[in-house]
Formats: sequence, structure tokens, C-alpha cells
Amino acid sequence: MNVVAVIVAYNRRPLLLEALDAIKAQTLPVAATIVVDNASTDGSGEAARQHPSHPLVVAANCNTGGAGGFAIGMDVALDQGEPDYLWLMDDDTIPTPTALLELMEAQRRYGAPVDILSSRAIWTDGRDHPMNTPRKRWRADRVATARAEAIGAVPVRSASFVSMLVSAEAVRRHGLPQAGFFIWNDDFEFSARILRDGVGLFVPSSVVEHRTKAFGSTDADPGERFYYEVRNKIWMFGEKEIFAPLDRLAYGTSTLRRWARTLAGSKQRGLLARSGARGVLDALTTRPRPTPMVIRDAIGPQAPVDRPWDDTEAPRW
Repeated sequence: MNVVAVIVAYNRRPLLLEALDAIKAQTLPVAATIVVDNASTDGSGEAARQHPSHPLVVAANCNTGGAGGFAIGMDVALDQGEPDYLWLMDDDTIPTPTALLELMEAQRRYGAPVDILSSRAIWTDGRDHPMNTPRKRWRADRVATARAEAIGAVPVRSASFVSMLVSAEAVRRHGLPQAGFFIWNDDFEFSARILRDGVGLFVPSSVVEHRTKAFGSTDADPGERFYYEVRNKIWMFGEKEIFAPLDRLAYGTSTLRRWARTLAGSKQRGLLARSGARGVLDALTTRPRPTPMVIRDAIGPQAPVDRPWDDTEAPRW
């Protein structure tokens, strides 16, 4: 099977080069690597072009965030060829040499098509990174759970862009990530949309190192970026195709508890409260900018055309 790696890069040149080194060192080689340079100012794009793995570097003329970057990378990957899977990661994700092999082996051993497979993300000291813990499928049937457990995997309802292996066919069916999210919850929205009825597996034997500056979970103090957390979550919960009513209730309740913990633990509660209130207002009065428009504005003539979801006259949102 052909696997195309997609890396979104923004001003982390040394880590990007380490990520490219790690992809080149995989025991199961990728068919190609695409680097989306989100208008970096530190030479990340040029450094990637000179890397011995010879990735295709797609230069955005503005920072589209992780959401826009992955949408661009996936769209280009599907336009350039016929990959079977897309392997998605940030530029601070360093996969161990067998990370991809373990994901593909889990797909093979599962014995049925898998839409998304997710790696175990650890921090620099070897601890499991709480920021990237996939959400288990809490209502998984016994047969699916037993089948996953037999290969050392866990059924999941969503996954992180820190080493997500997604079926290209699933992307063709369900569409690209919502580029208008910019940052936060883009991977949650994208994977949850696919996995409402699809199959997702967490594969602990596939390990990547997520080299964030600090060790922390999704309820760590986000500062002004709390705006994106609130706005994007409300947008998500307003979409019927992502969650069934019971799922919406469960995840909505969990989100409210997480927001309460974030506010309670913050040293700048006033800033978070203002950012959250602005997120609520914008979520209720605006919609995400359509993904095709974000892609076209960011990469211009490079933008793939004639994609099934590329219809700016009738956007999904």
C-alpha cells in the first residue's frame, strides 16, 4: 500500500528536519512526503527542499494554522497521485523507526478496512503525552472491541494529528479538515466526522515523540487561544453529521467540565473569560470559512482543482 506522509511546518526548522530524518529512517518506507510550509520565517521551507528525502514542499503565502495546513497537504496528496493512506503529523512529531510499520501491520491484522489508525505519543522523557490521548469509543460493540484487543489495539472515536494514519478513501468520502478552524479541535472534528460510522484504532506499539515545549494536557492554561477552543467546539457540536444525540450530550458535558477546570486552574481567568466569551459570540454569529477558499487563497495556482468537495458555491458549512 502507498502511504504519503504530510507534515505541517511553522517556524520550527530544527524539529522539522528531525521529523524528516525520522520519516526517511522508517523501516516501512513512505511513497512520498509532503511538507506544507505555513509561511515560516525561519527558512523551514528551503531547509525541507534541501533534505535528502526530497519532499514536495508546498509554500503557503500565509499561516493557515494546523487546520489549513493539513487540509492543503491532504488535498495536494490526493491530487498528485493515488495514495492508500495519508500519514499526518506536526513538525514537532518525531516517529520511531517502526511507527509506520506498526500502524500498517495493525491494519493488516485487523482483517477489515480501518479508516484511522493512531500512534502512541510520548513526551521527551518517555511519559505518555496527555495532549494526544485518543478518545476511546465508549459504545464499541463487543465484537469490534475483541477484534481490536486481539491485535493489541483499542477502538477509538477520535484521534490527534500527531501521527494519524487516515485512509485516503475515507478522506474522499468525508472531505478535508475544516481549514476555517485555524487551530484547535481540527483533528477532533475531522476524525470524529470520519469515525461516526467508521473504524478507528489506537495502536500503542506505534510510538512517536511529541516534542512540545512543555508537558501538559488539553486543559492546560491556553491564554488567548482559549478563543479557538470555545469557538471551534461550539461549531462542532452544531453539526449533526459528527455526533449522534447521545454522543453530543456526552462530549458536550465532558467539554464543559474541561472548560471549568481550565478556568479554575488559570492564573489569568479574566483573559480566559474574555477569550471564551468572544469564542461563544463568534461561534453563534459566524461559520467557518469554506476550506476550498482557504486553500486557494493560501497557495494560489498550486491549489488542486476539481476535487469532489471543492464547491465554493455550496460549502459544507
